[in-house]
Amino acid sequence: MSLLSVGFIGLGVMGEPMALNLLKSGTPLLVWNRTTAKTRTLAAAGAEVAPDAASVFARSEVVILMLLDDPGVDAVLGRGTPAFAERVADRTIVNMGTFAPTYSKELAAEVRAAGGRYVEVPVSGSSTQAAAGELVALMAGEPDDVAAVRPLLEPMCRQLTFCGPVPNGLLMKLAVNTFLITQVTGLAESFQFARRQGLDLDQLVSVLGAGPLASATMRLKAPKLASEDFSVQASITDSQKVARLITDAAATAGIAAPLLDVCRALFAETDQLGYADADMAAVVKAIEVRGRAVEGRVDR
Repeated sequence: MSLLSVGFIGLGVMGEPMALNLLKSGTPLLVWNRTTAKTRTLAAAGAEVAPDAASVFARSEVVILMLLDDPGVDAVLGRGTPAFAERVADRTIVNMGTFAPTYSKELAAEVRAAGGRYVEVPVSGSSTQAAAGELVALMAGEPDDVAAVRPLLEPMCRQLTFCGPVPNGLLMKLAVNTFLITQVTGLAESFQFARRQGLDLDQLVSVLGAGPLASATMRLKAPKLASEDFSVQASITDSQKVARLITDAAATAGIAAPLLDVCRALFAETDQLGYADADMAAVVKAIEVRGRAVEGRVDR
């Protein structure tokens, strides 16, 4: 059985366009996803589909993971079983998902103890940036290991930043997302205020875009809020998860995160309203519900 250089596991909203950009750059890929249907696009583009996760490790020198949560990563690595050492020894594991920094640090130590290499590379950006190859990679790990995988990351990212040892990549991601989450939540509140005041929402988009508050995030999310288009770029579920990771990491370090505490509650309320799989801009729905409570008190 021939040894392929790169395996890619996890072809979700972010993973699929990332893997496609890597494949288009000329890198042969062996891919696997728990839901087989999600491998079809990659297969049509020329990737080989593995029958199971174990086959990806058996035939790859570098394995990129873009998975949703800790249990998913542990499962494909066989963590806690004899299969773990067999899968990671003499291989480089590139973990590109967003996890608790403490989890990644522990996993890195276990991979190294089993004779493997571990590079942490969370990315900043949504599915829109992933499709365009314009993600920002936040790399952490041993400098030589990071340097070795850097060429693989370039087709997926417009900027690659080395943040130091694990888990500094994830800590940087959480710092970035603290601003992102509060920015999008504030933007949603702005649109709810304008809507209730009877303002022209398209005009608000134009004004925001022309002024000092214009940003790539604003240009993506403002039109969605104006039209209530909640097709997913970054979901409420994912945003709620990241908000939890931020507030948990802040609490562990004794750092106040008052804005994130509020945002985390609002994302949880949006989830409960049935918008778990909608774009994070749907947080405006929780703001609407809170507004009804305020309106009731005013009427009385």
